[in-house]
Amino acid sequence: MTQELCYSLIEQKPDLDIPNLQVLKRDLERGTPQIKKEALEKIIIGTLNGEQYDSLLMHIISNALLNDLHHPNEYIRGATLRFLCRIKDIELLEPLIGPVRECLEHRHAYVRRNSVLAISTIYKRFPQLLPDAPELILSFLVVEPDSSCKRNALLMLTHSSIDSAVSWLMDSISIVGTFDACIQLAVIEIICKAVKTYPNYKQKFIACLFELLSSQDSSVKFEAATILVSFTNNSVAIKAAATSLIQLVINEADNNVKLIVLERLDYLRSKHEGLLGDLVVDFLRILPNSNIEVKRRCLKIVMNLTSQRNIADVVDILKKELKKTLENDSDKASDYRELLVQTIHSSAVSFPEVAADVSKLFLSAISEFSKTSAAEAISFVREVVEKFPLLRKSVADELLFTFLEIKTSDAMCKALWLLGEYSDDMQMISSSWEKIKESLGELPLLAKEEKQAAEALDSNNNPNDPEISYHTTTKILPDGTYATESSLTSQQSQSFTLEDCPPLRALLLGGDYFVGTVLANSLVKLVLSLHKLNPVSEELNKLSAEALLVMIGIIRIGQSTFVSSPIDDDSYDRILSCIRAIEYKDEDSLDLENAFLTESYSAFARIVEQHDARQKKNLKQENQVSDNLFDTPLEFRLLQSKSKEQDDNTSDFDNEISNAETSYVTPKLDSLVQLTGFSDPIYVEAYMAIHQYDIMLDILVVNQTNETLKNITIDFSTLSDLKLVEKPRPYSVSPKSFSSVKAVLKVSSAEAGVIFGNLTYDASGTGETRCIEFSDITVDILEYIHPEFCEDSKFYSMWSEFEWENKINVNTKITDLRVYLDKLIKATNMMCLTPESALSGDCGFLAANLYSRSIFGEDALMNLSIEKVDDDSYVTGHIRIRSKSQGIALSLGDKISQMQNKPIAA
Repeated sequence: MTQELCYSLIEQKPDLDIPNLQVLKRDLERGTPQIKKEALEKIIIGTLNGEQYDSLLMHIISNALLNDLHHPNEYIRGATLRFLCRIKDIELLEPLIGPVRECLEHRHAYVRRNSVLAISTIYKRFPQLLPDAPELILSFLVVEPDSSCKRNALLMLTHSSIDSAVSWLMDSISIVGTFDACIQLAVIEIICKAVKTYPNYKQKFIACLFELLSSQDSSVKFEAATILVSFTNNSVAIKAAATSLIQLVINEADNNVKLIVLERLDYLRSKHEGLLGDLVVDFLRILPNSNIEVKRRCLKIVMNLTSQRNIADVVDILKKELKKTLENDSDKASDYRELLVQTIHSSAVSFPEVAADVSKLFLSAISEFSKTSAAEAISFVREVVEKFPLLRKSVADELLFTFLEIKTSDAMCKALWLLGEYSDDMQMISSSWEKIKESLGELPLLAKEEKQAAEALDSNNNPNDPEISYHTTTKILPDGTYATESSLTSQQSQSFTLEDCPPLRALLLGGDYFVGTVLANSLVKLVLSLHKLNPVSEELNKLSAEALLVMIGIIRIGQSTFVSSPIDDDSYDRILSCIRAIEYKDEDSLDLENAFLTESYSAFARIVEQHDARQKKNLKQENQVSDNLFDTPLEFRLLQSKSKEQDDNTSDFDNEISNAETSYVTPKLDSLVQLTGFSDPIYVEAYMAIHQYDIMLDILVVNQTNETLKNITIDFSTLSDLKLVEKPRPYSVSPKSFSSVKAVLKVSSAEAGVIFGNLTYDASGTGETRCIEFSDITVDILEYIHPEFCEDSKFYSMWSEFEWENKINVNTKITDLRVYLDKLIKATNMMCLTPESALSGDCGFLAANLYSRSIFGEDALMNLSIEKVDDDSYVTGHIRIRSKSQGIALSLGDKISQMQNKPIAA
């Protein structure tokens, strides 16, 4: 069929007649399979020898397609009609127009449906073949009963003749609610495209979308709500769309769908601030029967919608949910309870009208909270007491009432700090000390335990023999191998259990010496506060003596055999300093009061202020409008044309698409990867575009040879949590030409991944398959993690929970501690949780906590501990990274190593 010169000549057989067009046509149409085979051989040989059979072959193909279009089997007809959508030759399509039109009246919907697709494609490519296609499809649409056929017809009219589509919609707009879901989706597409062209019908379109909000199909409801809010800023329409989306989240079972709809609702909230505040109770209906991630997203939206008007309703519902979790001891209930406590804390801490009730609820249920939830509850109480001085008395009384129910160390430390900090009158000091003594039990400490141990020894038949215990431990030998070491240890038998002890005494006997230091610090505050009120009194001397007795008892506990581990040096020194403070309270009263009372209170006040400032900053960043350049043209609405004015409400939909395209193109230009060398027969390079969970490789293949390379195949393999979704198909490239192909990979984790592969092709002439190896493509972990703030309690909880740790020694030429921290933050894309006040100043060491979170919900924790020996020395120390998965910890470690190996800029 080619018109080019033929360079191949094949000698015909002597007994072979010269082919005749009519004979060949007859043989191909009516002959047996053997006759057809011989006729086809004649055509091939004749074509290679330069004979022209174009008209014959065209007639054969057209006749075969025509026969299939008249075939009695409807599936052959339908498949042929779908095949016609692929044909781009007008000469082949022209004789088939009549049968294609006739298929619109076929009795089977499958044939009619594909006939509409064929007409749509032909009209799009060659409108001169079907000039009346829109009228034909419109008349077909009026009488067609099948939903899928009507949908295809509507899509054809939408993209080919929007006038006809709008005309049909105006005639059927009153019965749109009765259509099937596929037709309703097509109607939404018509409205989305026609609203700019037909501004006079905008109100009817909006009314139609309102009706579609009540559809039973989830996709219709979601699309209708999404399009409706882009057409109008009317508060009624916004609330109706939001209500429909909320109902969709409640009714939908798929958690992925719930998360997608919640993301759309969050966008709606940020765009229309203040309109969704009345729906906050409806949002809380999502909480039952949802997984923890859906609940977390929902509560995040609720916190942003909380205001003075609805805070009471929000807190009441959250309190009911919290009480439900107290009746369930499962792990899911514990996680949900912790989430509720954090949400109530964040929402109610700024509203004094509910803060007191929430404090009472938290304190009354603190014995049933987990370690993290109890610490969060006491943190809320502490913040309420600081922000609302009028509530201090009532909250302090409630804390004293429930003090004996506090059993976790973190909550106990914060409660002791509260009692020591805000006990500022005689009655409060006395009540606080009595509760602390009640939680400590019998004084002096260890007296009861030693007595019980002595009684246990006396009751033994041989009291001189101590109890022998056999211990086995694992030791690391100098060569790095492991060995087992056994030892015999004698100790006094313990006839008591920690469960029988009061809470504070149990924590001290359990070896929690940090609680002991906090207790000692709080006792000093009580003594100094009483000294400030009444410097010379019997109560002061009694309190001082009992406080000293408790502090000495804590040290004795740490040095006794009743605990598994001795007291650490830091706690020991801290308690000794508290003892000296009480000893010299008269001589250095002003300095001690300033250190223990004034500075301590000021430090916490600064923490609260920094927390509030950070929240305001985050809120400002969320609501911040991007600044325009100085030469950006100004737009005056009064001077806009009518059509431009009508486009304002629909521009958001187009802007989202353009923004998405921009965000897709920009990383491509920054991510060019060369896969082969310039001296290879085929040069290959790839643009790597990362878009959330997908990685798209746009691969450019250049044939640098003078031959056509056939069967070029690109194969990729991956390491880590990368999965190849779309594999490039084999193809051919002409000499000195190029081709572009795409490969898509799915990402399921924030670990750094590696993509490696090769290219194979068939060498011309030899038939051999040759292979070119690609350079490795590394997926950067920083594309998937972003800095985020994390509360200290949550950070410490995750730090103790995560099992994977990567410890890195600091090896750098940097001589400034703060400069190293700044470079570390930039290299790892993490947020420094340590406040600026703790980092300021000039000293020889620096410690900081850093945190980031991946788009997959994975947490990455980092602890930095560095120091300088002298002014001229380099920074030394170590970095510890913890995460749930090993890959994140190792990937961040590689980033730090790369940072340390970079030369320092002059």
